Amino acid sequence: MRRVLVLGGTGWLGREIAQRAVAEGADVTCLARGESGSVPDGSRLVPVDRLSPYAYDGVTGQWDDVIELSSDPRFVGPALEALASSAAHWTLVSSVSVYSRNDEPDADESAAVVEPRDTSDYADAKVAAELISLKHLGDRLLVARPGLIVGPGDPSDRFGYWPARFSRTGPALMPTTAGRFVQAIDVSDLASWIERAGRDSLSGVVNAVGEVVSFSEFLRAAAAVARYDGELVEVADDVLLAHDVGYWAGPRSLPLWLPLTDVAFAQRSGAAYLVSGGIRRSLSETLSRVHADELARGIDRERRSGLSAVDEQAILRSAH
Repeated sequence: MRRVLVLGGTGWLGREIAQRAVAEGADVTCLARGESGSVPDGSRLVPVDRLSPYAYDGVTGQWDDVIELSSDPRFVGPALEALASSAAHWTLVSSVSVYSRNDEPDADESAAVVEPRDTSDYADAKVAAELISLKHLGDRLLVARPGLIVGPGDPSDRFGYWPARFSRTGPALMPTTAGRFVQAIDVSDLASWIERAGRDSLSGVVNAVGEVVSFSEFLRAAAAVARYDGELVEVADDVLLAHDVGYWAGPRSLPLWLPLTDVAFAQRSGAAYLVSGGIRRSLSETLSRVHADELARGIDRERRSGLSAVDEQAILRSAH
């Protein structure tokens, strides 16, 4: 029986990976504090603080695959020191945020990455994690660089903002969509690919990204899933910025909206992902899954990303 170690496994993506590995018959161990949730049925939790000097004492022996979800250098380096020599294959979950430019549509894995000068910065930390992992593992390493990960349970509240918004009535504020795109990968598709890549001993660097769709197409699809028949009101970038609306994510933002100088962030080449067996379910299926999850969680709940109904309507009144 394959032995799989997930460094994490109680968070969103980590739990999906562990669940998929269990379903494929692996002996799955999750090493985590266990504070962000439970591990999937059929897997084993080793509860530990990874800052402890004894963090890896409970996961000895040979591993067919180790999956590292963190980029924190306090975690990544010690894990490699303790486990790299006993791992037949290792997957590091990185990010397309490592790339230094976001103005090159269809750029692939050969594009330049940032210099890792400050590991408190997300992109720098991911690059640093890639470099140290490669040093320890060589051709046993797969670096998975996902783009926007979406699906039920998404803790960031970005993608789900739109089907949730379209579940309410009244005019809906949206950014100018011309020249903008959305590129999302369903968390279940990503987890399935990561699990299978471990079984197949896939190595190298792969952009694990979804299909590129125009922002307008994405909004139409989200509205259709929510059966929204209200008015979509485009507001210019300068007006949104003047009203302190943020790009991409976070409080008082319009999720997935990017500056026009960075629109290629959502246009990465996914050719290597598809060649390596990656699957992409349809946008409508993912939106349907997310819409059902948003309804279950409450469309009027406090969110980590997006505009409140009150803020949205205030901006619409002011802008028009």
